[in-house]
Amino acid sequence: MFITTLSIILAIVFIVLSSFHFYWLAGGTWGLESVIPSKSKQASTLRIPKFATLIVALGLAAFALLYLARSGLVNVQFPNWIQYGYWFIPAIFSLRGIGDFNYVGLFKKVKGTKFSDADSKIFVPLCLFIGILGFAIQLYQYA
Repeated sequence: MFITTLSIILAIVFIVLSSFHFYWLAGGTWGLESVIPSKSKQASTLRIPKFATLIVALGLAAFALLYLARSGLVNVQFPNWIQYGYWFIPAIFSLRGIGDFNYVGLFKKVKGTKFSDADSKIFVPLCLFIGILGFAIQLYQYA
């Protein structure tokens, strides 16, 4: 029951995150100014390629599918090597939460921008939450 509940929570989180990326891919702009790092308080002029947004959206949807399968709500047969993904996913989100020591994460240097504020209030806690839940699922099965 513990693994099922945590897996469903992670699947929902990944579905929501994937949906945001599909929304931006379709041309939506809500929240977009807060998700792209910038060096100053001015809005970022960086344009993320649509292909990159599609890859992230599909990757997040795949993560959701993995955790739905882990919960037992969907029956999907994956190759055996996919088991490593259940360690990889929380690892990448934990590393994202810790950050690059410049623009993102707990130890970022650039502060005072829309992105850094959103990163501190939303993205870092969310990434660490995903990491903790993902590792808890993995470690619980070995307990």
